[in-house]
Amino acid sequence: MEILEKLKNKERLSYEDGLKLYELDLFTLGKFANAKRRELNGDKVYFNANRHINPTNFCKDVCLFCAFSAHRKNAKSYTMSHDEIMAIVDDTVKRDTKEIHIVSAHNPNVSWQWYLEIFKMIKDKYPHLHIKAMTAAEVDFLAKNNGFSYEEILDKMIEYGVDSMPGGGAEIFDEAIRKKVCNGKVKSDEWLKIHSLWHQRGRESNATMLFGHIEERKHRVDHMLRLRDVQDMAIKNGKGGFNAFIPLVYQRNNNYLKVKKFLGSVEILKTFAVSRLMLDNITHIKSYWATSTINLALVAQEFGCDDLDGTIEKETIQSSAGAASKNGLTMKDFIDLIKTAGLTPVERDSLYNELKVY
Repeated sequence: MEILEKLKNKERLSYEDGLKLYELDLFTLGKFANAKRRELNGDKVYFNANRHINPTNFCKDVCLFCAFSAHRKNAKSYTMSHDEIMAIVDDTVKRDTKEIHIVSAHNPNVSWQWYLEIFKMIKDKYPHLHIKAMTAAEVDFLAKNNGFSYEEILDKMIEYGVDSMPGGGAEIFDEAIRKKVCNGKVKSDEWLKIHSLWHQRGRESNATMLFGHIEERKHRVDHMLRLRDVQDMAIKNGKGGFNAFIPLVYQRNNNYLKVKKFLGSVEILKTFAVSRLMLDNITHIKSYWATSTINLALVAQEFGCDDLDGTIEKETIQSSAGAASKNGLTMKDFIDLIKTAGLTPVERDSLYNELKVY
């Protein structure tokens, strides 16, 4: 079989190859994905001590898959003050949290300063904290809502203390699908441009893909290849790049996307494995436990993944749609679960520098 020969010879895979990967049985696919994972990362499973903060859920956009935004059916909209955000940061620092992960909805009722000044407040008080903040969707929203270019917003982010960008807002890059699930949000070419501009500034980011809704396998493979092209450019330029790819499993509750058939664990694991084999230039594949469940996320470590994300502490975006991630996991949970799986737990920082191997 031609695809097996390509895998054995470690050839770069094409779009057609990506579709053929899905046709392999799960364990054959998993064998090759696991071999690639071990080639890159051995038996290490990475995690970090992070705190998610979502400062506002009021959003101008109407994404049918989203259960977090509050303007449509949920009267419980909120917008936190900077003092409220700092109180959370003050509290989590006591537990040796190393990353503050801040993602908001697209709130037209606050200024761009409200979005950015909190980063400077955190950095001034806790210079050691890594700030991962501002999805490309937020960058696009702030730029268009305030008359800035993408470059100006990205430069302001750096000026105000943002260290790296999360991968949110990518959803699925096919524009026909985007029009149905997140019409009006940042377009695929804009998302890719924003991350490319960020990489040109010598900064790193994550990349995501929301799957398991109305997209098909072909859309997932296309999505991966667009990311691979951006990563090729970052490598060529010797600047920045994606440090992890995160396939996010669609959460089914409390949203307007009328999905009738949901993916089973086999298709989810296949997608993790396919992403490991297609994205030969991105070192880490994350099975984000908040969307896949911690148990499936651990199984995914044998199907190409090498990262579980972090302790999170408090999570509202995925849990609003049914994920069991509202209160995070403890550091001990991660260490014990990874060891039980026969793998090596590694606490990392936000850029995959190893802090402690257990």
